[in-house]
Amino acid sequence: MTQKRLTRSMNNKWIAGICGVIAEYFGWNPDMLRLIWVILTVSTVFCGGIVYLVLWLIMPQEYYY
Repeated sequence: MTQKRLTRSMNNKWIAGICGVIAEYFGWNPDMLRLIWVILTVSTVFCGGIVYLVLWLIMPQEYYY
């Protein structure tokens, strides 16, 4: 049994791979999640940008063996 982990994607990314990996984890479309993220970030005085930076700092990078 394999365990799902949230690690920053090396393949599905534009900046740091945060939206790509969240979309993969939940089975969503990454482009739609990015669009929703941008809309929510702009409409909430860039709080989404702060959350993105925090996730970028605490989420480990995906590694291939």
